[in-house]
Amino acid sequence: MHFRLAAMQDLQQLKTTYKDIIQNMNNNQIPIWDDIYPCEFFAEDIKNHRLYVLLDKDVIVSAFVLVETNSGEKSVEWQSNKHKALYLDRLGVNINYSRMGIGSYMLEKAKETAKSLGAEYLRLFAVDINEPAIQLYIKNGFTRVNGVYDEVIDDDLILHEYGFEAALCP
Repeated sequence: MHFRLAAMQDLQQLKTTYKDIIQNMNNNQIPIWDDIYPCEFFAEDIKNHRLYVLLDKDVIVSAFVLVETNSGEKSVEWQSNKHKALYLDRLGVNINYSRMGIGSYMLEKAKETAKSLGAEYLRLFAVDINEPAIQLYIKNGFTRVNGVYDEVIDDDLILHEYGFEAALCP
């Protein structure tokens, strides 16, 4: 398998892979992504060199984004606000590669990449109903912090998100 920054030629396959992930999440009563999010953000992520992919030959196995800010970052109590942190976003695993340890592998790659970019913490948000993701993060050394970020999508949808972080040892 090969880990690298995503390129524009990956865009269509990324969208197809994530549409399958979204359908699988919906089938499992985790309706938190849709036709717009996260797929419509990938082109900008690629242009800004913040989207990473894992490939098995030419097949996208997994992807994530590393960003410097998050709209919920001030809603929770991080261990330290004095140290540089990056935020993990849009982590997804191709449904054909489920239950193979890819999520854990990608969290390690995210930690390594964030550290190489000078971050001392890797942070993320997980929607309260996304138990599989929450379990994955805890299993991989992330600690839930105090507070909840309520992301208002529209009048009928508010996502309650927990903050998680992992210190990146020097």
